[in-house]
Amino acid sequence: MSDSDMIKLYSGRILALAADMPFTAPLANPDATARRRSPLCGSTVTVSLTLSDGKIAQYAQEVKACALGQAAASVVGANIIGRTRAEVEMARDQLKAMLKSDGPVPDAPFDGLGVLQPAKDYKNRHASIMLSLEATVEALESAAQSACA
Repeated sequence: MSDSDMIKLYSGRILALAADMPFTAPLANPDATARRRSPLCGSTVTVSLTLSDGKIAQYAQEVKACALGQAAASVVGANIIGRTRAEVEMARDQLKAMLKSDGPVPDAPFDGLGVLQPAKDYKNRHASIMLSLEATVEALESAAQSACA
């Protein structure tokens, strides 16, 4: 990767998002917790959440990832409260399409993930970028299974 590619990929906006991570304090009694890891780079994201009326009421995340993974988690965290499983799954699918299939930026409120469009050319970064939404979907699935048990 050339210096100009690195500058394009790690823009000031991405670095600012990575430095301003919301919801990093652990939850006392989460309904579910999920951890996702990228085998390629070793990045990890652990998400805990509580639900109320099928919507995310509380959210916590522990992010050990590159600046791109941190930026994605920052955007997700800033917009996750009040979202349903369907909304989070749609955001995950749209982000994946943006990165892998030259799809559009995810719909609001996750449109801030558009800042990561330059990463579409760097397939080795995709898994880290996807971790936050994937872990959130997994936690939502776990919470739904617990509620049915």
